[in-house]
Amino acid sequence: MKPTASLIRQSHFLGTKVRNARKQARLTLEDLSARCIKVDAQHAPSVSYLSMIERGKRVPSEAMLQVVAQVFQKPYAWFLDDTPEVQAVVPEKGNRGGILGMALEPSFLFSKDILQIALPELLAQTGTSGKEFAHLLIRAYQEHHQNHFPDLERAAESLGHKRMPLSVNDLLELCHQAGLTVHWFDRPPESLGEQGQRLISSFFEPPATLYINQQIKANRPRLKYDLAVHLGHSILHNNDGVKSVMVAGSGHNVSVHSDNQVQQNIEAQNILNAWRDFECSFFAGALLCPKVPFRQLLDQHGYEIDIADILEVSPAVVMRRMTAVSPYPHWHYFDAYGPGQLKAVYRGNGIPLPWGNMRTVQDPCEHWAVFRKLQQQESLGQGETSAQISILQRDASPRLYCCESIRVQDQARNQHVLCAGIDLNPVLDEQGYDSHAMVSELQQLCQQHGGSAIIPGPMREVLNRISKLLNINWLARGIESPARLICTRGANCLRQPACQTACHTDAESNISVDIEAIQRSIITASQE
Repeated sequence: MKPTASLIRQSHFLGTKVRNARKQARLTLEDLSARCIKVDAQHAPSVSYLSMIERGKRVPSEAMLQVVAQVFQKPYAWFLDDTPEVQAVVPEKGNRGGILGMALEPSFLFSKDILQIALPELLAQTGTSGKEFAHLLIRAYQEHHQNHFPDLERAAESLGHKRMPLSVNDLLELCHQAGLTVHWFDRPPESLGEQGQRLISSFFEPPATLYINQQIKANRPRLKYDLAVHLGHSILHNNDGVKSVMVAGSGHNVSVHSDNQVQQNIEAQNILNAWRDFECSFFAGALLCPKVPFRQLLDQHGYEIDIADILEVSPAVVMRRMTAVSPYPHWHYFDAYGPGQLKAVYRGNGIPLPWGNMRTVQDPCEHWAVFRKLQQQESLGQGETSAQISILQRDASPRLYCCESIRVQDQARNQHVLCAGIDLNPVLDEQGYDSHAMVSELQQLCQQHGGSAIIPGPMREVLNRISKLLNINWLARGIESPARLICTRGANCLRQPACQTACHTDAESNISVDIEAIQRSIITASQE
């Protein structure tokens, strides 16, 4: 269908507006074309035609422009000349992802020499181990870069050639090509008392031997992940001799070292080993879910977690990869075993922690989605997802979040909750809405109704448009349920009356288990 004469006369800025809208939504030309095909394949523009539209070389037909308008959730007339364009949002320099942090002033007290003296004493007095401090540094680095590590993506793509899904046999063949030999052993989960259970699922023994537990053979997602992690160690670190151990149920406070003393010293080798663990984990996700095909699959299924079944990977892998491949950068992710037991944390949107992951807090807010999911009975909600809209007062400004949570069981039969979510304030501002006014209004409404309230119709329409723009199905589902007030601690709660949930976990217990001794016994048994 050709464009009409009236459309041609009003399309002088159309290409610029399409390009600006696409850039604002952080979509590539390929992404936009795929979104259009999903709306209406008959009238959707191709990648090359979109490029010509943006450069003013072509004028789309009315039907094609309607499709583009639907993707961006804008009225058809917005793209025409007589509609002024909303001023572009300019991001603040130096405010890239994660927590804003603190000013290191006066600078002479924060010099490298002074920090080298002060940090060890600080860690010793607070009971923070060198390993915990290393994980904190790595998480801050990850959040600052908003989970974008192109070198690790390229390394995974060069090995897997962007194939998706990879089968267990594919991964075993890659292990063989990397010169790794696989041995199987059989060891059941071990009880850690009130801390749950732990299973050694696999480990690497230099120079090139993988020991894999028969217990995970039937759990293909776990087996594939372990193989991918060890492949990462082989490819990235050239099997450098460091013994790498994979432990299911390690969300609990269990040391994988043989020493019974909590290490307070900051050992450079320990920090390097923790960084390499992160690299291998990220590599594994990129190998199992390569960026381009995985993003296309997410778009096709509206970011549903159940695509894990299609790929034969765990929901945890899918949810972590969402934060890395989505064009929208304002994500968070938690893997929670209980109050004070956060196995994995990512806060690219700067959301506070629901509770401390190194020390138990006495007044966590029970209204966080991850906490509510943990409190469910084991017979309820297993494997079922739930979406929640939450309002949190952060830095004197109300923030609107939506998350999807799922309760699962790990290989050691411990219950835990996975949660992935987004901060909605940035996208509301980008689309020309006053996010502060909107969220403040919803916050007041929740306060008037005891902490939760049905989202009003006009705001629901706005959020529905946002869900279609971001192409996230669980955002649309979350809108249908009441929005909830959450807080960083019970003492800071905005509810009337305030939530004052006591922490029901026992005092923190540092259980040190000699995993090296177990490894030695497995290796000895395999050689007999």
